[in-house]
Amino acid sequence: MVEPTDNSITLLTGSANPALANEVASYLSLPLGNVKLGRFADGEVHVLIEESVRGKDVYVIQSLSRPVNDHVMELLVMIDALKRSSPRSITAVIPYYAYARQDRQDRPRAPITARLVADLLMASGVHRVMAMDLHAAQIQGFFSTPLEHLYGTRVLVDEMRALMETDSDVVVVAPDAGGVERARWASTRVGAPLAIIDKRRPRPNVSEVMHVIGDVAGKRAFIIDDMIDTAGTLCSAAKALKANGATEVLAFATHGLFNGPAVERIATSDLSAVYVTNTIPLQSSAEQCDRIRVLTVGRTIGEAIKRVHAEQSVSALFS
Repeated sequence: MVEPTDNSITLLTGSANPALANEVASYLSLPLGNVKLGRFADGEVHVLIEESVRGKDVYVIQSLSRPVNDHVMELLVMIDALKRSSPRSITAVIPYYAYARQDRQDRPRAPITARLVADLLMASGVHRVMAMDLHAAQIQGFFSTPLEHLYGTRVLVDEMRALMETDSDVVVVAPDAGGVERARWASTRVGAPLAIIDKRRPRPNVSEVMHVIGDVAGKRAFIIDDMIDTAGTLCSAAKALKANGATEVLAFATHGLFNGPAVERIATSDLSAVYVTNTIPLQSSAEQCDRIRVLTVGRTIGEAIKRVHAEQSVSALFS
C-alpha cells in the first residue's frame, strides 16, 4: 500500500485541476511533485520536471477540460518529459477524457478523435491510463496499454441514497436511449425503478418531443448522465418528467461542463438541484448557481492509484 514515506511513487499535476490533484495527494498522504509549467510567447507549452523520477512510478493527474487543446498538449509534453527521465512507469490519470463524444464515424469523412487522443497518449510514452466515466465504453479498446475505467457514478449513487433517507419514493431516469445502461446500474444499487426519456425529432427543424417510458407520477425523479454540456436535453427532460407527474426532478452527472447557456437554463428550469463531481473545475457562473452542487471524486481516484500501486484489484472498488 502507499505509505506517507513511500519514495517509489511520484504524483504530478498539470494546470487543469490542481484542487482535485491536491485532494488525491492528501488522501494518499503524499506531496505533489514539483513541475514548472509555462508558455513561450507564441503559446507553445513548456514543461520542466523539477525533481528526480528515476525508477519511480509516476502518476500525472490532468483533466482534459477547457481549454481542451491546451490541456491535452500539456499532458502529452509532461509525459514526454517524464519518458526521458527514466521512471519505472508513467500513468496518465484523466478524470475527464475530452473528445470522447467523437468515438465513431457517424457520417462519411468524420474523424474518430477519441482514438486520435488515445494514439497521441500512447505515442507520448504512457504505460497506463486511468479515466473516469468515459462517454463511450468502446474507447477502452482504442488503447493498447492498460486502461483503468473508474466510475464517478459511485459517488453520485451514494448521494442518491442519502437523499432517499428522507423520501424513498424515487425513480431513476435515463435522459436518452444511450444512457439506459448507466441508469439501470444506478437504479439497481439504490433499489428504485427505472424510467427512460424517448427523445424524437418528428422532422427537420421541428423541436424534439419527449416521451416518458415508465411510471414517474408522484415520485421524485433522479436523472443520471455522464456529462452536462449545454443542458438543453437535461432541462427538456426535466420539463417532460414534471408534465408526467413527477413531484421533483434532480439531476446527477459526473462531468459538469456547463458550456454556453447551460447555467442560465438550469437556473430557470424545473430542476431542483444538479449534482456533479469535481472532475472539472466549475466556471464562476456555475459556482454562483445555487442549484449546482459539487461532490468530490478525490477519494475514489486516490484509492484507485493506491490499488494499482499495490497490484490489487481496481474493479473491486466499484463492485
